[in-house]
Amino acid sequence: LLMRMMMLMTMMMMMMTIRMTTVIRMMMMMMMMMTMMLMMFPMMMMIRMMTMMMMMMMMMMMMMMMIAIRMMMLMMMIRMMMMIRIMVMIRMTMMMMIRMMMRMMLMMIRMMMMIRTTTVIR
Repeated sequence: LLMRMMMLMTMMMMMMTIRMTTVIRMMMMMMMMMTMMLMMFPMMMMIRMMTMMMMMMMMMMMMMMMIAIRMMMLMMMIRMMMMIRIMVMIRMTMMMMIRMMMRMMLMMIRMMMMIRTTTVIR
């Protein structure tokens, strides 16, 4: 029984090393928990305690991993936001420039018109 448990643990560890989605990992964890629970009934107290400790450790690891993934996601989001902000800034500046150019053009046209009218009047 103990050997089987150890085999299971090693298998799970091997699986963990390979990159997976968190959901699959969670499912694996749940399966492991179930197997451990089933195995705990016939075991002695010490081994039960050991399994409990292992489970606790695994849970802690999972929590840490989740937090890390969340942090990464947050960082990515922040970076994206910064990029978008920069893009918006550039666009705003471009818009301002275009507006200024349009104004200048309008002014020029107005000036030309004025000159023409004056010449006509003359």
